[in-house]
Amino acid sequence: MIAINGTPDHIHFFIGMNPKCCLSDLIREVKKSSNEFVNENNLSKFKFSWQEGFGAFSYSHSHIDQLATYVLNQKTHHQTMTFKSEYLDFLRKFEIDYDVRYLFEWLD
Repeated sequence: MIAINGTPDHIHFFIGMNPKCCLSDLIREVKKSSNEFVNENNLSKFKFSWQEGFGAFSYSHSHIDQLATYVLNQKTHHQTMTFKSEYLDFLRKFEIDYDVRYLFEWLD
């Protein structure tokens, strides 16, 4: 784990990852164990659970410092940009095809 931070509607995990590791397996385990931790320790007055799915983006090693700073400054960053607009910007920047009908159903 290099950096972690978030806001009430999303979280950023910045990790260094071995290419042999399966990202979906890692995310499944993070979600599972954090669900159990939050619920077993009554850290929310509601039953905690993650949304389905996740987004993942890859950066080169030369961007570590810049990306860690970005992740650690999420609260400031999101005073001027919503999570939805940030995510759509990432999809465009990384040239990922998407259909907006299948994104953000939980936000609408």
